[in-house]
Amino acid sequence: MTTVQRLHILLIDDEPQFRQGLQTLLGFYTTNHALDLEVIGEAGSAEQALPLIKQYNPDLILLDLELVESDGITVLLHLPELGCTSKVLVLSGHQEDEWIFHAMQAGASGYVFKHRVGTQLFEAIKTILNSEVYLPPEVASGFFRLFQLYKESQRQAHQQLHLTAREREVLGWLAQGASNDEIAKYLYVTVATVKAHLTSIFEKLQVTSRTQAIIAAFKLGLVQPDETIQLKSQN
Repeated sequence: MTTVQRLHILLIDDEPQFRQGLQTLLGFYTTNHALDLEVIGEAGSAEQALPLIKQYNPDLILLDLELVESDGITVLLHLPELGCTSKVLVLSGHQEDEWIFHAMQAGASGYVFKHRVGTQLFEAIKTILNSEVYLPPEVASGFFRLFQLYKESQRQAHQQLHLTAREREVLGWLAQGASNDEIAKYLYVTVATVKAHLTSIFEKLQVTSRTQAIIAAFKLGLVQPDETIQLKSQN
């Protein structure tokens, strides 16, 4: 008899009733579809979610994009610095192409509209656990259309912001959660030089903090999750 691997899931949504519905649905999958799914935690905000992610490093995160005092994009952008290897499936009421694109750009493995959860969640989970991307047919065309538009906007952003090659490197490391000391080590420069680059980057992006810079960089297409992971793996 084949043993089914137990998959640990974290639910992040600010609606307790919706989380309860997910619990019921996941329990149904476990009973009827030979998937052993265990919900190991729940959170209603990014502040609650991040410590749980760091503690459990779940196999799968089901993530809403609108959370208390924050958003799901913030959670996605913090995952690399937590050393998290979780796959993330976004369950959102937002159907706008922009929201979908930003979620996928920030590292989500799939996207399902909340009103389609009952019919699409099982297929979505199976797909992303197989290391594939899940986008429903009604989402895919809009996503790839925006992908082309953002490629052009990325080119324009590089031209208009006038980021230097070294500033783009610093921004890449910043997006991975590297400290000033770590960036200096990776780039073989002094910490003072890193701070000078960060000051320039903040001014060009019109932000005042590291987190704001990371979010702005992802939204502008200046940094891609896979690119920054590749950078870190080479050192």
